[in-house]
Amino acid sequence: MAGNRKSQRIEPSFQGAAGRDDDDFHVGAGDRVAGGGGRRGRGKPPKAELPRRGSARRREPSRGGIFGLLRRLVYWCLVLGLWGAIGVGGLVLYYGARMPSATSWSIPDRPPNVKILSVNGDIVANRGLTGGEALSLENMSPYIPQAVIAIEDRRFYAHFGIDPLGLARAMLTNLTSGRMVQGGSTLTQQLAKNMFLSPERTLERKVQEVLLALWLEHKYSKDQILAMYLNRVFFGSNSYGVEAASRRYFNKSARDVNLGEAALLAGLLKAPSRLSPARDPEAAEARAQVVLGAMREEGYVTDNEIKTAMSQTPARARSYWSGAQYYAADMVMAQLPGMIGDIKEDLVIDTTIDLDLEKKADETLSAMLDKEGAKSNASQAALVSIDGTGAIRALVGGRDYAESQFDRASKARRQPGSAFKPFVYAAALEAGRSPLSVRNDAPVRIGKWTPENYDQKYRGEVTLASALANSLNTIAAQLVMEVGPGEVVKLARRLGIESELQANASIALGTSEVTLVELTAAYAPFMNGGYKATPHIIRRISTADGTVLYENTYDNPPRVLEPNIVSMMNGMMMRVITEGTGKNARIPGWPAAGKSGTTQSFRDALFVGYTSNLTTGVWFGNDDGKSMKKVTGGGLPAKAWGEFMTAAHAGLSPSPLFGTANGDPLQDPARAAPEEGGDQLFDIISRTLDTDQRPAGNGEAVATDRTGAVPLDDGLIPPADVGGEHRTGTRRTTLFDFLTGG
Repeated sequence: MAGNRKSQRIEPSFQGAAGRDDDDFHVGAGDRVAGGGGRRGRGKPPKAELPRRGSARRREPSRGGIFGLLRRLVYWCLVLGLWGAIGVGGLVLYYGARMPSATSWSIPDRPPNVKILSVNGDIVANRGLTGGEALSLENMSPYIPQAVIAIEDRRFYAHFGIDPLGLARAMLTNLTSGRMVQGGSTLTQQLAKNMFLSPERTLERKVQEVLLALWLEHKYSKDQILAMYLNRVFFGSNSYGVEAASRRYFNKSARDVNLGEAALLAGLLKAPSRLSPARDPEAAEARAQVVLGAMREEGYVTDNEIKTAMSQTPARARSYWSGAQYYAADMVMAQLPGMIGDIKEDLVIDTTIDLDLEKKADETLSAMLDKEGAKSNASQAALVSIDGTGAIRALVGGRDYAESQFDRASKARRQPGSAFKPFVYAAALEAGRSPLSVRNDAPVRIGKWTPENYDQKYRGEVTLASALANSLNTIAAQLVMEVGPGEVVKLARRLGIESELQANASIALGTSEVTLVELTAAYAPFMNGGYKATPHIIRRISTADGTVLYENTYDNPPRVLEPNIVSMMNGMMMRVITEGTGKNARIPGWPAAGKSGTTQSFRDALFVGYTSNLTTGVWFGNDDGKSMKKVTGGGLPAKAWGEFMTAAHAGLSPSPLFGTANGDPLQDPARAAPEEGGDQLFDIISRTLDTDQRPAGNGEAVATDRTGAVPLDDGLIPPADVGGEHRTGTRRTTLFDFLTGG
């Protein structure tokens, strides 16, 4: 029984041990009593069970390893995604609350564009902050939107303003390349940024960009968004919008852009300034090839179309706008504020410019400077051509607008030289002289001023017509003193000279500075029969919807010269071209008249002349005032004038100048009669005065030195005291003294 009790006490201990886990297994009091045999008897079952337990521990991780990892990954992704969504939502709410209410959002007005048109309706230029008008998608080349979508936002028509797939693709591309090579912003986001936000890169701006993109997509159609983008985006070289960029780089409208040009424009969006063809044409062309590849991938173009595009000559844009018409555009923009005030909306300006004449004028001056400029030391030239109403038909302000935008035709004031003499002679004719009046071409002195002829030769008695044709300085000086410098100034102002004029004797030789535009316009009354021709370039200013804001009123100009004066002046100035200093200005088959002008030391050379259709002025010289190599007004300027006017009159039927249809007006006996009291008074006084004094007609005396002309100073010095006391100590009697008993 004792043995039975022992086995009853031990057996439960085994049973309990076999039924417990390792962590619960322990040695009890009965185990210690059993002795060594008991340990061996009890050790066998655990040895048989332990491997099975160990196997269970090894199999447990294998059953839950991969799947457990995936479960945990999904779990934490959900958790992190939830918290991320909460965080993003909070940021959106926070930054969205800092924005104005969406009900107040509106598309900002595009900066106003000024479209400047020629007299035929062709575009001269677009001006304004954008540099081009806005075009609808239907009006621009279809290649442009295709190229932009292919390279900038391939899923434009599929996303809702934000493209998660495009963003993911951009992130993957940037990660694999190790640098930022692709952006994730959609065209809608770029438009939102350009229209509403600053360019700074902050989280707040990015959140606002997303909100605005969603708003744009909700409010406008895809085509409207794309059109707004293409008309506002920056294309480099101060060009905003496809129209401005197309005219800047290709000198054509965006309506006419071909496939290769569209690819180049789209390629600029990545880095407008760096890839501009005006800065780096090779880089621009390389980027255009990338765009063409993207267009092929999207199915917009075929391989044959790409081959054709790649075979085209790459764009070689000038570093600045190029073309003489931009001088005219600058003149328009300078006058615009004075006519309508601030520019607040798109405007259309109808001008008087004829682009064909503008091109001919530009080509003529460029060819002349290229051919003879270097050897003549002449680096610049200018031209202006106007019709009988004063409308400017052509304006060239310099050799190359891309190099210098300064307008030498309307802004530079220079001495006109002998080109001012027609006003002196017209004043003399109004005072009673005639083209056949005779004066003595001999050395003269007016105070301390002694004018000389260009060739330093004297011809004795000559008619006024001959004196003008040969540009005799002595005769012009005598006429100024006969009629008075003040009368010459009055006549010049009446005809259109607005610059300040010095009423002294030297005005006879054109020492007062004027602009080429006003000088040319002042010749126009000789062409149109005696009416003032106010120079103007703007005919009409209208809004984009056709509302007229301004229209010029030069249809009824005042008369400034009597017809008989005009007729005589035309006869005199025709001889300048047929037999005088302007022979290089002849136009085959066309009657023409004009006058040359050369300033001291050959600094400036001009020729101003006219036919029955156009009055044109040409200037050659240097911006720094350096002397040319004996270039006179009858040289380069007269040649350029003749070439331009010949081209301008091609195909037109010749017509006579005003007052010359019935023959040479200089042969009219009535007009050839001596002026009343003029020469007779000269004869009477000449027998009374000292032999050194030879008064030149009915006016102030002109001192004559029998020994010859006094040498000229370096510059023409206006007389401080005309007919006054001579500094040698000998008192000179003047005609004024004689008449007043002095």
